Amino acid sequence: MNNQKPSLRISSLDGQNREAVSESAAAASRHLMDYFADYCPLSQLPPPGSAEEDKLFNMLCQKLKPMWQALSGSVPMRELLVIVPSLTLDADELLKINGIEYYEERLLFLLIQLTNPRTEVIYITSQPIRESIVDYYLQLLPGVPYSHARRRLHMYSVHDASRDISLTQKVLDRPALLQRIRNHVKGFQAAHLSVFNVTPAEKSLSAALGLPLMGADPKFIHYGSKSGARKLFKQAGVPCPAGFEDLRDENDIMEATVDLYFRNPKLKRVVVKINEGFSGEGNAIYKFSNLLDVKPSVHTRAQALAAVRKDFAETLQMQAPHLPYEKFISKYRQMGGIVEEFLEGVEKASPSVQTRLTPTQEVQIISTHDQIMGGADKQVFLGCFFPAPREFHQALHEGGLKVGRLLAEMGLSERVSLDYMAVPHIPELPVSKDNPWDMYAIEINMRKGGTTHPFRTLQFLTGGRYDADSGLFITPRGSNKYYIASDNLVAPEYKGLLPEDVIDIITHARLHFNSNTNTGDIFHMIGATSQHGKFGVTCIGNSPEEAKEFYRRTLQILHDECSIIAGGR
Repeated sequence: MNNQKPSLRISSLDGQNREAVSESAAAASRHLMDYFADYCPLSQLPPPGSAEEDKLFNMLCQKLKPMWQALSGSVPMRELLVIVPSLTLDADELLKINGIEYYEERLLFLLIQLTNPRTEVIYITSQPIRESIVDYYLQLLPGVPYSHARRRLHMYSVHDASRDISLTQKVLDRPALLQRIRNHVKGFQAAHLSVFNVTPAEKSLSAALGLPLMGADPKFIHYGSKSGARKLFKQAGVPCPAGFEDLRDENDIMEATVDLYFRNPKLKRVVVKINEGFSGEGNAIYKFSNLLDVKPSVHTRAQALAAVRKDFAETLQMQAPHLPYEKFISKYRQMGGIVEEFLEGVEKASPSVQTRLTPTQEVQIISTHDQIMGGADKQVFLGCFFPAPREFHQALHEGGLKVGRLLAEMGLSERVSLDYMAVPHIPELPVSKDNPWDMYAIEINMRKGGTTHPFRTLQFLTGGRYDADSGLFITPRGSNKYYIASDNLVAPEYKGLLPEDVIDIITHARLHFNSNTNTGDIFHMIGATSQHGKFGVTCIGNSPEEAKEFYRRTLQILHDECSIIAGGR
């Protein structure tokens, strides 16, 4: 294994400033001139999943390294970004999330890349996005006329709201749209495809468009599952909770539960996780009842297993609301999963670290967050604070680098996040100098997750960067920025508000993002407000306290204004 310490700097692609690099970047720029020719007619594309498609996909991936080098150089280039914000995940898992059809709006933060006057963006969605929402993002652009940016943005919709088919598959099913995009690509020196997560469908889309995909090869998908993450943590030497992976059904779950209990008789409950669960909605908690009457020092394992079987179905508590036991177990049988000890503690934290594995195999620490968890047992992701508390930084950075090195050596190029759970070393006592935090890695996300879009929004708007030494975000002016972000501003009173109403309310309250101070609110998923009473926000401040105050005032102003509207005044 390569023991050379990876650089912690943020690539120039992650900020606004293009830095001068070696002559190889200029050479790569010249080499890219003919990369994006229409060399393979749609009628001759290889079948999905075939060896020929794999060969074509790998050939396209080889273009990422010179493209990365070229875009990192000082030579201006025409760049095209094709964004397909498809949540290509299990349809049943997605249906557990309220307003999931509007999550396609989360990647609209990428429109801020139009700040570069030589960049064009193609953005594809299932249903058309309201023009007022597009206007909202374009008006955030620093130093670029709105009209100029709008000419360089090309919005396409497949006009298909069905939930059982992913957006990626919808695009693949429309050859006329594929050809229109292929025609647009011609003449660009650099172009690539950006998606929410990568599956074989996104691999087929990359091949169909003739565009390299800035994301993980689907052969790495397993490492983003709950079982794959546990195995990778063990391989990298990153602590994770006691547990078992690659389980298949409820019998495996009960066997694993008994094994964990016999290893640790103080255990009171376990977490059951579906491999491809999303945002904690695929988790369930089994709290011991009958099993507590079984003493490992006295009773047999068979007696313990009989005790679990008696109450397992009645006691298992699903984290997704109103999800029946049979449906959860059916999905578990289909996808497999894990069982882990439930980490107890009078105090808990859920820090995370986001890394980027570049096409040049550099491992970069991008950011850290303290996640906000909700649900009955605090298993569901609701939002995050940036940055994570300082006492977590070293462990987060070390874990991110260890896992990142392994994946980079395998050839992975992607944004990779590691989620942790932190509990006191002595769970019954508060954290102190003599009772420090113990940190356990619990999940790997190889996609643009809930911590990606708020950080990238801050980065694009300010041109700043994450400083790994201090664990802080530093703007070009030398100031630090902090934020609190959430995808889950939810209230019945928000229903009926149009996106324009939300923007008007916050603008009148002077809480909107101010480009002079680089503070204030930035909204996302506001298209979901009218139907679902739900949207997201990132509140940026010059201190943690100011960011929290923006968030508090935002909730208060929205409540007050909705009360006035409801009263007809």
